[in-house]
This record gives sequence, C-alpha cells and structure tokens, in this order.
Amino acid sequence: MYRAVTRDIEVEVEPFYLEERSEPAERRYVWGYRITIENRSDEAVQLLSRYWHITDGAGRVEEVRGPGVVGEQPELDPGDSFQYTSGCPLSTPSGIMVGRYTMRNAQGEMFDVAVPAFSLDLPGTMRTVN
Repeated sequence: MYRAVTRDIEVEVEPFYLEERSEPAERRYVWGYRITIENRSDEAVQLLSRYWHITDGAGRVEEVRGPGVVGEQPELDPGDSFQYTSGCPLSTPSGIMVGRYTMRNAQGEMFDVAVPAFSLDLPGTMRTVN
C-alpha cells in the first residue's frame, strides 16, 4: 500500500498484477491499481483532472493527462472518500507510476494533490528501483 497526503486529502494506492490480461511472451504486462481518495479536510473539493508519469523497466516514459478519473469528476465533502480501479499496460515486467490530481475547493481555488509513486513488479520477482 502506498500513501500520500496533500492539504488533508489522502490518496492511497494498491497495485496488483493482472496475470489473466498479460501476455509475457508478447511483452505485454498489465497491472491494475485501486485508488482511494479521502477528504480529511474541512472543505468540500472536486477532482477535476489527473496526470500520470509512467516509467517502464527500460526507462521509457509515458505521460497521461485527462479530465477526472474513470469518467468521473467526483465531489468529496469533508469526511467523504472515493474509490476507483484502473489499469496500466507495460512492455516490461516492471515499472513505476507517480501522478497528481488537480482539485478545486468551494471557493474556486485550484490545487494539486500528490499521488504517491508506486511500483509495478511481477509477483515473486525481486523488486527493483526503476
């Protein structure tokens, strides 16, 4: 489990390997990740957009930007949480992801919330720093 807190917004990530969707012989490795966003602040916030910086085991980088997450721009009142699951394919058996969410509070202020770096490693293999 990986965790980061920015302005009392907690982001927790749990990555997992999707063996049934992967084809190692074809250099296709797929991971899922479950993210929980919890609003521990005293103000309502809305997630507007996401940014991902994905690095595979060979050092190749892909950047992904877009509105919301899984087609939603959730609003979180104080004490609320939002959970979603998504995925990431790689051509190497390991990688790392890190990112951020752009949020807006009720006063219209925009700010970024960190998504902690998390490792994508095949189960049973030695973990490496990518």
